[in-house]
Amino acid sequence: MHDKVDVLIIGSGASGAAVAWSLADTRMRILCLEQGDWVKPTDYPSNGRDWEARLFSDFAINPNRRARPTDYPINDSNSPIKVVNFNGVGGSTIMYTAHFPRLHPSDFKVRTLDGVADDWPIDYATLEPYFAENDRMMGVSGLAGDPAYPPKQPPMPPLPLGKSGTRFGKAMNELGWHWWPSDTTIATTDYEGRGRCINLGHCTPGCAQGAKASTDITYWPLAIRAGVELRTRCRVREITVDAQGMASGVIYYDAEGKEHFQPAEIVILACNGVGTPRLMLNSVSAKFPNGIANSSGLVGKNLMFHPYALNYGYVDEPLDGNHGPPLCLWSQQFYETDSRRDFVRGYTFQFGRGVGSIFEAIVSSAAGRLPWGEEHHGAYRKLVNRRIGLSAICEDLPEEHNRVTLDPDLKDSSGIPAPKIDYTISANSHKMMQHGIARAREILTAAGASNICVESPILNGGWHLLGTARMGTDPERSVVNGWGRCHDVKNLFIVDGSIWVTSGGVNPTSTIQALALYIADSIKQRLADLFD
Repeated sequence: MHDKVDVLIIGSGASGAAVAWSLADTRMRILCLEQGDWVKPTDYPSNGRDWEARLFSDFAINPNRRARPTDYPINDSNSPIKVVNFNGVGGSTIMYTAHFPRLHPSDFKVRTLDGVADDWPIDYATLEPYFAENDRMMGVSGLAGDPAYPPKQPPMPPLPLGKSGTRFGKAMNELGWHWWPSDTTIATTDYEGRGRCINLGHCTPGCAQGAKASTDITYWPLAIRAGVELRTRCRVREITVDAQGMASGVIYYDAEGKEHFQPAEIVILACNGVGTPRLMLNSVSAKFPNGIANSSGLVGKNLMFHPYALNYGYVDEPLDGNHGPPLCLWSQQFYETDSRRDFVRGYTFQFGRGVGSIFEAIVSSAAGRLPWGEEHHGAYRKLVNRRIGLSAICEDLPEEHNRVTLDPDLKDSSGIPAPKIDYTISANSHKMMQHGIARAREILTAAGASNICVESPILNGGWHLLGTARMGTDPERSVVNGWGRCHDVKNLFIVDGSIWVTSGGVNPTSTIQALALYIADSIKQRLADLFD
């Protein structure tokens, strides 16, 4: 048994790192348990010419394919969208695209504005100072003045648009539709010890340059320097409770498979929208026979993914290829509800560059665009580095039948039940995707692209894991309150994407981290009567 800590955080990714750093100034004894390990920048695929091959092996985005010892299996056979994540210090910030939009003010008031889902118990204005603080900590590059958002000032200038972005910008101008350079956490200038982007490309499998912000190089060095302990290769099995129903600590396995009990005064979950409900559902006791803090029965329910509709085509001149960050601009033209459409809410267009040469060859061969024989090389020259594409990232409204449960048979290497995903795309989201596909075709045509292709939804598109332990003021209709504390267990907090009420139509990392900072601040302000 280990000495009791004041605060025990489970998970070291986007939210776990932010909450650890923020709480460090309390001088409490803080420990973070991470089931993965540190990843050396020298191990990233971008250091070698085989980087594309490794996207299908040890750096695959799908954990079932990657199957590292630090991963856990996921039964997502009953879902058209597969869960993707990364387990290690920094979590999925290691492998994300670093696209960094915020939720919009309207996203917090969906019930009020559109009569669907529920309003959040907080609003954009509440999170605004935490968005700004997180922008500084992660190092955001962008351009102030985007009319789609309230005023904000990114600390670094935006990424260059490149040939692909310039072509898309002209097409959007021709159509008269909104576009703006993306906010990203890719450094465009030297920033806080991080070197600026040098266009290595292939940002997703980790940035060897350190230009892309991941929490192992942003929040964690500062948190550790402030006294936070980060213990790796610790796979948590369950949260334990005492006779009063308070969280007393966790049981975990170390890298050798040895079982440990770690007691704590406060437990904070930061395991993502699949890992958190999995752990909660596995934490059964006489007090909580259906999983800890689950009197509402909502733990694991209302899973939201963001269905992606990918659209791409080919132009008549070489563009950026895979050089430069993958996403360079966005459009919020179709983000808010429009009564003239046959669906509510909306989506963001994310405009991207091309792909690597090997990936292009594999995909185009499978699709029949790249023939074998005498025409092979000529056809390939018309494809490689000539791809441009955009995705509609569609809002996913909460539905209880979309859920995470415990698989009765599948287990990880420690014998812990694996998560099972049951998910279907709603009629509303399907209509939204079709609208996005039609508009994307107009954009690609205006950009001079032909041979237009669609992948909808993106199969391995389950980056955004949201809603499975939702916020709310009513304990019967939510799992945590408006500042992340579980209704049922006064010393158990959740800071990751599980607590989202609605999903919006943007990448969630910026808002997840702002929420984590807000919850940490709320804890600090209430330390004298935290459990009342």
